[in-house]
Amino acid sequence: MGIIAWILIGLFAGIIAKMLMPGKDPGGIIVTILIGIAGGLLGGWLGKVIFGVDSIDGFFDISTWLAAIIGSVILLALYRIITGNRRHA
Repeated sequence: MGIIAWILIGLFAGIIAKMLMPGKDPGGIIVTILIGIAGGLLGGWLGKVIFGVDSIDGFFDISTWLAAIIGSVILLALYRIITGNRRHA
């Protein structure tokens, strides 16, 4: 997949992860995209290591999207743990 496909998957996976884990997070759309892209890579790697499957096959494959969303949820949870409850007044 090309870089534009990764950015699109990352954007949507990050948005879906935020919908699954509602709350106020520091950072905007750029952080969402970065969490989504990194989450897709993490999800693909975990799928390969744990289940022995190539979970990042193509843009329209459900396994690609599931891997990206699961990885994004994991990274969003870690991001929240690391940043804590920092809130701007």
